Amino acid sequence: MNSHKRVLIADDEPNILLSLEFLMRKKGFDVFIARNGSEAMEIIKKQKLDVAVLDIMMPDIDGYQICKYIKEHEAYANCKVLFLSAKSKEADIEKGFATGADAYVTKPFSTRDLMQRVLDLCQ
Repeated sequence: MNSHKRVLIADDEPNILLSLEFLMRKKGFDVFIARNGSEAMEIIKKQKLDVAVLDIMMPDIDGYQICKYIKEHEAYANCKVLFLSAKSKEADIEKGFATGADAYVTKPFSTRDLMQRVLDLCQ
């Protein structure tokens, strides 16, 4: 079903990366992993992504900056952005959408809910 869908997971928590990578590969996604903002930016510039799952609080470049970059460049117009963040205050969520996010999921999160949100973004 999603054999050609490409997703980036950018998070500095190894357990989240491992579990989401496993789940998304199982669903047929091509998965790219970034442990910080710089790695995420390198992948975004090299790969044609369908969805970027971004943590907000990461070393060096935060998720807001990455989202803004994606949304400001026509080359990435088809890439949807989903924030996955511990920042759960209303103001944080509003800032995420104001930055250009297509979806926002707060930690702790349901993997089933997150997978459904990613699948919905790929429609």
